[in-house]
Amino acid sequence: MRYVQLGKIPPKRHTVFKSEDGQFYYEQLFGTEGFHGIASLLYHTHRPTQIKSIGEAKDVTPKIAVEKNVTPRMIKGAKVTAEDDFLESRKVLMLNNDLKMGLAKPKKSPDYFYKNAECDELFFVHAGKGILKTMLGNIEFSVGDYLIIPRGTIYQLELESEDNVFLFIEAHSPIYTPKRYRNEFGQLLEHSPFCERDIVPPTFVEPKNEKGDFLFKVKKENQITDFIYATHPFDVVGWDGYFYPYKFNIKNFEPITGRIHQPPPVHQNFEAHNFVVCSFVARMYDYHPQAIPAPYNHSNIDSDEVLFYTEGDFMSRNHVDLMDFSLHPGGIVHGPHPGAMERSIGKKSTDEYAVMVDPFRPFKLTEEAIKVEDPSYKTSWLED
Repeated sequence: MRYVQLGKIPPKRHTVFKSEDGQFYYEQLFGTEGFHGIASLLYHTHRPTQIKSIGEAKDVTPKIAVEKNVTPRMIKGAKVTAEDDFLESRKVLMLNNDLKMGLAKPKKSPDYFYKNAECDELFFVHAGKGILKTMLGNIEFSVGDYLIIPRGTIYQLELESEDNVFLFIEAHSPIYTPKRYRNEFGQLLEHSPFCERDIVPPTFVEPKNEKGDFLFKVKKENQITDFIYATHPFDVVGWDGYFYPYKFNIKNFEPITGRIHQPPPVHQNFEAHNFVVCSFVARMYDYHPQAIPAPYNHSNIDSDEVLFYTEGDFMSRNHVDLMDFSLHPGGIVHGPHPGAMERSIGKKSTDEYAVMVDPFRPFKLTEEAIKVEDPSYKTSWLED
């Protein structure tokens, strides 16, 4: 991450800071991992601690259908049900102790504020556009954008239409750009497939100086609890630091190619504790005269592998629909469909776009996933 400053801040942190009419601004340290991780300092018009009431907690624990999975699976995302409400639309499909992953198809903009109090969130926009409104400013988003929302961020999604599809991840650890692409100062290196110019932080929005009853929905430990606060959360007059939501568009990922087929780590876009996220994008194929562009068979011994198909025609499968999730459990060999390897020889490029998630502990599958599974997938490599 790079340093960002928006709005008004005092020349020295943890010092008196007042408005032009002599009213105090209230400082908030916003960060993770105690006082060790990256952080930002926010300056509020009102104290951000004014709770009026706390409601009953609603349990949203995903219902597990398959605890221990060794079966290759295809989850048909197009069949996941859309919902009016933003939170109710989030259907967790796979999870382990490090992350939850699923699909959300919200039709309406929420009239409440939301905060995930224990997980960083990643959204990939498959369909739809709108504005991510946060206490640190606004981010306009559209198809192909990743939205990285650090834990503790208070936000709303303003949706432009009812046609919205988001791949989402809730991570129990911070989501960062890959360490191997950064120097000791955190700057992205010359061989990184993207740079700081591709990372878009919020734009500043004039603070809202409002009192009243403001509904916050706070998620922690698989419970969502309603809080009523006395002041509007978007009352920040300024902030600076390294900890903030941002967007990155998948089409700004510059693919790394070679004379022969490159392994999946060249596609890595993000990392967290015990999982990585990769972006497969349009690219030139391998240019050795005898190159086989199709991926070789492999067994991914140490991790599951999930691909979410979002755009284009996928060379390695005979048939795949957009919004499909393919899941290949660790230790079970997988590879291109019969005929796909042969068809790929001599091809010069691909126009495919997909998001890959590799967890380093096995995924469990939820009832929501099994409801939309294609049961024929596991035997689809059989030759006639």
